[in-house]
Amino acid sequence: MEMENRTVVSEFILLGIPNTKGQETLLFIGFLAFYLCTLLGNLLILSAILADSCLHTPMYFFLCNLSVVDLGFTSISTPKFLVSLWTKSRTISLGGCMSQVFFYHFLASTECLLCTVMAFDRYVAICHPLRYLIIMNWRVCAILAAGTWISSSFHATILTSLTFTLPYCGPNVINYYFCDIFPMAKLACADTYVIKTVTFTNTGVVTMICFFLILTSYVRIVYTILKMNSAEGRHKAASTCASHLTVVTLFFGPYALIYTQPQLSKGVVTAVQLLSDVVTPMLNPVIYTLRNKEVKGALRKLRGGQTTAR
Repeated sequence: MEMENRTVVSEFILLGIPNTKGQETLLFIGFLAFYLCTLLGNLLILSAILADSCLHTPMYFFLCNLSVVDLGFTSISTPKFLVSLWTKSRTISLGGCMSQVFFYHFLASTECLLCTVMAFDRYVAICHPLRYLIIMNWRVCAILAAGTWISSSFHATILTSLTFTLPYCGPNVINYYFCDIFPMAKLACADTYVIKTVTFTNTGVVTMICFFLILTSYVRIVYTILKMNSAEGRHKAASTCASHLTVVTLFFGPYALIYTQPQLSKGVVTAVQLLSDVVTPMLNPVIYTLRNKEVKGALRKLRGGQTTAR
């Protein structure tokens, strides 16, 4: 009888970013600029790598995968948030909410695993240069890339299934700018111990294993670089790792801050989350372009080809 009297929630209301009432126009312009820059930057990286046969190497193959992740990651919540700011409508359907939860954890996990694979690629390139193309052949690269996407899809499916098998029959206001597991769990009218435990364990274990593997790779890389006799060789090896290390820091840094500092205010947590979700996908192409002569050359060729075509 109690179950019959419950009203099943079919849509939710996203409250958005805390303490930003009256700043909708400014937020719209800012988010739109970030979104367009992210799309442009990652599409340029993809086009340059695909168009230049000199960049058809394992490192740039994984960079293409990272660009695809960034294109998807920034599209999970930003378009919906822009529509909400423009139309003043903050509702999102149950299906839309499920999509946001699934793709957020799917792409976040994929990026985490890709960063680990890219660290392994740099380790092989610097520590075993003579065997690099034998170890990192195209079959191995394809298996590693496919493994990151497939395993992440299982990870996201488990978390999304557990989240939306919970009954939602009470309040439908989500105190956040997109649907995520913990804001959703607060609205469930059932015990959420299982989903919270699985999320912390699953996400925490994946992240810690990836971080440990990346750290181990770079310890070996630093040791190898220090043993090099040539200063030019040391500089070249270090420069190839600098971009990846910056991306790793931008990815793991915000999450480490959020999960190791539970006393942070809601406003600070949201700001850090926005840095990770909106700003980092825009910065990744810039980071890989600024210090990379090969990518710069490919972009110039791409631009030259377009000019010639006209």
